[in-house]
Amino acid sequence: MKVLKFGGTSVGSPESILSIKRIVEQEAQVAPVVVVVSALGGVTDKLIATSRLAVAGNELWEAEFNAIAQRHHQMIDTVITDTERRQAVTLTVDALLEQLQSIYRGVFLIHDLSEKTQAAIVSYGERISSNIVTALIDGAVRMNARDFIKTERKNGKHSLDAELTYRLVREAFDASNIKHQTSNAIYVVPGFISHDRDTGQTTNLGRGGSDYTASIIAAALDADVLEIWTDVDGFMTADPRVIHTAYTINELSYVEAMELCNFGAKVIYPPTIYPVCVKNIPIRVKNTFNPDHPGTLIKDKIEDDQKPIKGISSISGTTLITVTGLSKVGVIGVNRRIFSALAVNGISVFMVSQASSENSTSIGVRDEDAEAAVKVLNGEFQKEIETGAMFPMHAENNLATIAIVGENMKHTPGIAGKLFGTLGRSGISVIACAQGASETNISFVVDSKFLRKSLNVLHDSFFLSEYKVLNLFICGVGTVGSKLIEQIRSQYEELKERSRLKLNVVGIASSKNAIFSRDGLDLDNYRELLRQSEPSSPERLRENILSMNIFNSVFVDCTASKDVAALYQSFLEHNISVVAANKIAASSDYESYYKLKQTALARGVIFRFETNVGAGLPIIGTINDLRNSGDRILKIEAVLSGTLNFIFNELSAEVPFSETVRRAKEQGYSEPDPRIDLSGTDVIRKLVILTREAGYRVEQADVDKHLFVPDEYFTGTQDEFWNRLPQLDADFEQRRKHLEAEGKRWRFVATMEGGKTHVALKAVDATHPFYNLAGSNNIVLLTTERYKEYPMQIQGYGAGAGVTAAGVFANIMSIANI
Repeated sequence: MKVLKFGGTSVGSPESILSIKRIVEQEAQVAPVVVVVSALGGVTDKLIATSRLAVAGNELWEAEFNAIAQRHHQMIDTVITDTERRQAVTLTVDALLEQLQSIYRGVFLIHDLSEKTQAAIVSYGERISSNIVTALIDGAVRMNARDFIKTERKNGKHSLDAELTYRLVREAFDASNIKHQTSNAIYVVPGFISHDRDTGQTTNLGRGGSDYTASIIAAALDADVLEIWTDVDGFMTADPRVIHTAYTINELSYVEAMELCNFGAKVIYPPTIYPVCVKNIPIRVKNTFNPDHPGTLIKDKIEDDQKPIKGISSISGTTLITVTGLSKVGVIGVNRRIFSALAVNGISVFMVSQASSENSTSIGVRDEDAEAAVKVLNGEFQKEIETGAMFPMHAENNLATIAIVGENMKHTPGIAGKLFGTLGRSGISVIACAQGASETNISFVVDSKFLRKSLNVLHDSFFLSEYKVLNLFICGVGTVGSKLIEQIRSQYEELKERSRLKLNVVGIASSKNAIFSRDGLDLDNYRELLRQSEPSSPERLRENILSMNIFNSVFVDCTASKDVAALYQSFLEHNISVVAANKIAASSDYESYYKLKQTALARGVIFRFETNVGAGLPIIGTINDLRNSGDRILKIEAVLSGTLNFIFNELSAEVPFSETVRRAKEQGYSEPDPRIDLSGTDVIRKLVILTREAGYRVEQADVDKHLFVPDEYFTGTQDEFWNRLPQLDADFEQRRKHLEAEGKRWRFVATMEGGKTHVALKAVDATHPFYNLAGSNNIVLLTTERYKEYPMQIQGYGAGAGVTAAGVFANIMSIANI
């Protein structure tokens, strides 16, 4: 036999209650079933709210009561089509509503609402709903829960009298018969409601009591399974409202389910688990609105369970109260006083963290209990506080408690280390933590503003997510930025399929506008979205990115902006990795460069700028690999400007110097202002970056420059520059002819040797590795301790939006693969 419990959402609408009919009648064809139902969704809250209006003398109670009555009448008229049944259940429900109205009227007149009266009022929700469900389901028999669910008064509260209740349940259902019936037996029981064994008054099992009712009946009757039907497919790996990649957990142990419930997973009421756990009766959580989904099965042992972490749960609205004082050390009974004082005042503590020195104990309570808890504890330790032996209670609010749960944690070393390492790399400080010796739950407290980020990064880190997610902010939609976005768009599905990686572009900024979406932007339509967006600036860009506080995030700079480069330090300090095609930061003053590198190292994030030199060529990465393996860079010789190499390769008798410069700009090889290339500024920046990465301290001003364009060409406007540039053509042509006669070619060479740097236009002959360098290619020769006689040579495309974007993409992927 089965016990099926349907919650408020399951009986909340005509569609859902008709679904109950189909589910129950189908189950009854196989075995007898007991159906436990809650009040219609939201009705219990309405009953309580109406009682408060009545006791306050507010005449609006009557309108609220009429709304409750109307809702139940509408439900009956909608779902029960048989005239005879509809008339019968209407009479029953009307009688119950009349009783309820009389109680409300009495409360209104005498302005008194006792605990007994309140319990009687809230019982009508289940009493009415169970009558409707019984009338709806063919062959159903209604049982009165107050006949067999019995409570007793303990410590001022109504608690279940388990022994008496179990005996009465078995008698009421005639357990031997119900277990041997093959089919068609359907019993409907109102959940939540109970009866005081001594006074005979109506009581209840508290919030979530319908789950508890179903569990008690299942345990008393030795049911084969307890099914909890709700509005979700089962237990999820995390809250799907926060983590979109959360998915249903197929199986949980009783312990795991209890831990998740205690820490905010509102799938079932925590006490539900105990009665069936003792009897080893499995619980299956299913969705009334998706009955074909298998749901989550909760049982004693999980076979072939390899996952150390099953789920992540959280409690927002946490206050941490710290009890501290030197007099606590070594004193027996202080913690007993803390918990006894709180228990007497009805304050629940859900987490405890104590230092081994015993001088402080931190306890987690809900925000609504915080003020009372502080008052109680200050009162309890008043004498110690007055003498200075203890300090007044310190309460820290606006916090959240997170728990990772899984019984296999005790068999998997390093879980706690991975947990705190993951949080640390994401810039999330743990305020307090607790772990029991059973190792099924690690709980910790964080600032509430980091709750979403913590849940996401942990869900991703512990492979609970189907995909690893990298959240990208792309700044710059010019030639490189737009190519990068296109490459990400075209590779998106393949990366999901092959690498289980989602590259989620959550922000795109141009020089004037910016768009953001935590769920990811439409890369097919981003330009239109940018045009429609609000104006932006570097400072507003920074504020938007930091306020999103998103996990696993990377800022990608595809601009040449000094103002954008100035944002890197702040991003790294907030645990946002940075990938830069922009050369300004890495070639700025050495102290700033060094600070960026050290901040990234300290924060456990990444600062990558491979494309600063050689576009997509692996130059910086190779230098780092050589140094990390113990080698030492002695000398660098390089042609680092694809633009200048293109210009000097294009130069001929037919193509004058000014025309080659114009072609370089038109074909996208040069900077928007070609004077940056011609002045050697770009090459100097690149040489400075390589020299620094090779382990030497150098500034741009330290580079010895031998340029080939007079200084006066670098002043004035771009239009003036283009007008004057042809004046150099004749001189260049004369020198080119002389060079051709000698069998040589021009190359603008950057050199570092022993930390000394210089750039110059050099003539190289056919024996030199630079001689046959074609098009816009770059080449780098690295002379090291290991590569002395034959330098390491790296050669390839060194300019162009496509290869630069590909290099940026490779940097992004290197972060994803860490």
